[in-house]
Amino acid sequence: MTYHGPAPLPRDLEKVEMLFTDIDDTLTTEGRLLPQTYQALWSLADAGISIVPVTGGSAGWCEHIVRVWPVAAVIGESGAFAMRWRNGRLETEFWEDEALQKERQRVHLAAVRDLLDGQFPIAHDQGFRLADVAVDIAGGARASVDALADKIRAIGATVAISSIHINSWIGDYNKKAMSARLLKSMGMDQSEVPEATAFVGDSRNDAPMFGYIRNSFGVANILPILNDLPHKPRWISGRPAGLGFVDIAQALLDARR
Repeated sequence: MTYHGPAPLPRDLEKVEMLFTDIDDTLTTEGRLLPQTYQALWSLADAGISIVPVTGGSAGWCEHIVRVWPVAAVIGESGAFAMRWRNGRLETEFWEDEALQKERQRVHLAAVRDLLDGQFPIAHDQGFRLADVAVDIAGGARASVDALADKIRAIGATVAISSIHINSWIGDYNKKAMSARLLKSMGMDQSEVPEATAFVGDSRNDAPMFGYIRNSFGVANILPILNDLPHKPRWISGRPAGLGFVDIAQALLDARR
């Protein structure tokens, strides 16, 4: 295992009991979940580390994940809601009111469509989203992506840019805010957060989590945008994407031993 900079010491990670993680290009590798990455999730869960994906992904993806993956919860659409599978049923906690967030999304989607000039499409999974609007930016030039993001901000929306999407919404939440709320609802005191949590991410929209979670990791593909981050990960793995996650998971498992 290699890191860009000092590797984490066991004492840094031995008390971690909850791991937050981004999904796209953090768990996935070129859009696929590698078998060794999926096994790493199970190994962490079997060791008693609760896993909470924190993603810009749609509610449709999140429901699948919370039903099938070894996770304690999923935070979706950049913090719009948290889903848990408990006692054989799906529980969804919205940041505000479900109907309010859906109505805001309806109006905002129409506004975003008016800003598109054909260069970027609305994401293919928009129909499975409950609160935000996603624009597919895969392969787009950085300057064009940032210009569109600025236009969306100018109409009063919150914007987060990942490796694959511009996500935008009307509301005062983000990945950090909903993660903090979820931790409280799961019984973790704020004073416990620095030692008891960790986070793994890869992109600009993960910056709030890098600033919130002390034990923060980037996978190696974060390096090209590292200087764009107001908050940077404490450690960066030597391998990218899902393989980097495997190495980080092993560091957490080794620390617990």
